[in-house]
Amino acid sequence: MTASVLVTGAGNGIGQATALRLAQAGYQVFATARTQDEADGLSMRARAEGLDLRATALDVSDPTACEAAFENIADLTAGGPDAVVNAEAFAVARAVEDVTEDTAHHCMEINTFAAVRIARLALPAMRHRGRGRIVNLSSAAGRSVLPLGGWYGASRAASAALTHALRMELAGSGVRVVLIEHGFHATGLLEDAVRSLTPPSDISTRFTDCYRNAAEALSDPTRFGGPERAAAIVHRALVARRPRARYTVGMDARMAAPLIACLPYAISDPLKRLVLGLSGPKAAARLMSTLGRFPQCSKEESRP
Repeated sequence: MTASVLVTGAGNGIGQATALRLAQAGYQVFATARTQDEADGLSMRARAEGLDLRATALDVSDPTACEAAFENIADLTAGGPDAVVNAEAFAVARAVEDVTEDTAHHCMEINTFAAVRIARLALPAMRHRGRGRIVNLSSAAGRSVLPLGGWYGASRAASAALTHALRMELAGSGVRVVLIEHGFHATGLLEDAVRSLTPPSDISTRFTDCYRNAAEALSDPTRFGGPERAAAIVHRALVARRPRARYTVGMDARMAAPLIACLPYAISDPLKRLVLGLSGPKAAARLMSTLGRFPQCSKEESRP
């Protein structure tokens, strides 16, 4: 029997690459996108390649729409998909105080609550079968937060915590839960981030200058890898007999983020500020001074 999978956020980026890869591998793929235009574009591409893929628009922040989508999938499967891949995401890159409450709520809703909503809808059928996979896409930003990434990092950290708890709670049920943390990729998330950086800051001209520089850096897709590698990791997590609890994708996620997260705040904080242009001209000298005295730091000065 062909395994079925629901992939959210398949309108572009990692979600789209994952949906196409799984369809090519023989899965019955149900893919959702933010807009109908994105869904239609994915459907056309799948038909051209002769793939078994059904794409539709879905607002994952709408509980009623999500319930209706699962009812439709249940009619086409044995009660629901064998696996779900939560790849829908939203990125905002601004100072914490410079993000409106509506935008902050939207970020948390899409990156955190929606994945739990989808899992809750998928679990009854999975429990009934005694098997299933839930794969949640997250980011290294949840472990190593950057300035201007407070809300995005918070949403990813919350998603990681909920995924961890869900994995422990479902132990012994036959349902495996996997977290995949990626680094920077040339996807729609970068486009979200660049759009959020476009308006000038209402708080500080210093923030505005920093937004401009960050947007310029993020607008160059040649600096980042494509989504295909992440899609391959998702596929691995679905087919592995005993999948890992957590996979990381990209050198920045595998090495840079964990390394920075282990540094004392006395070093990592000014280093991040310096990189993003939030520090004054004397910041480099102060950072070097801190590095010079680091071996003599007391326990109180180092990260708890």
